[in-house]
Amino acid sequence: MAQDRVEAVERALTVMEAFDTPRDSLSLAELADATALYKSTLLRLLGSLERFDYVQRDGRGRYRLGTTPARLGRRHAPSRQLADLVMPTLDALCRQTGETAALLALVGNDVECRLSVLPESDLRHTLRPGQHWQRQGDTPSLTLPGGRMLCQALPDTAYWLSLSGPQGRLPAREARRALQDAVAQLHHHELQDYPP
Repeated sequence: MAQDRVEAVERALTVMEAFDTPRDSLSLAELADATALYKSTLLRLLGSLERFDYVQRDGRGRYRLGTTPARLGRRHAPSRQLADLVMPTLDALCRQTGETAALLALVGNDVECRLSVLPESDLRHTLRPGQHWQRQGDTPSLTLPGGRMLCQALPDTAYWLSLSGPQGRLPAREARRALQDAVAQLHHHELQDYPP
């Protein structure tokens, strides 16, 4: 009903809808074109959305989705079930190796961290659910200055398990063996029932 509308909320939701695009980030001008909102109005809305981490602004002044939409999306029943299934394996992987263990989803050339477990060490790769990047090469590995990320595909799914941490502390052979064991543990579950 018309009296139930809140214009500011609808404008903010219009901004959020603009991010339903294959592009990783959008400029203020691109957002203005997509939403038909004035840039001054957009800046106010984006400021509020940024404070609650619905959007993030990078060093070039471009906007992308923040981590809050992914965090809220994980409250949806299929995502909770996926987390219940995978988190024990990630916990064990992190404890075994002392490094960051994560479940990554690959959609086209975009990679998104869906779940992660961080080690207690202060020197670690801090990878959080909702972080995303473009795939470079055959695996969804992220280039880490002074660090390493190793990934192992979960067969018949768009998901990968990863281990990441400081380069000198993450021996490739041991990490690959741990990833292969974790994938074998998860493989008998029906992960293809949880599309990314």
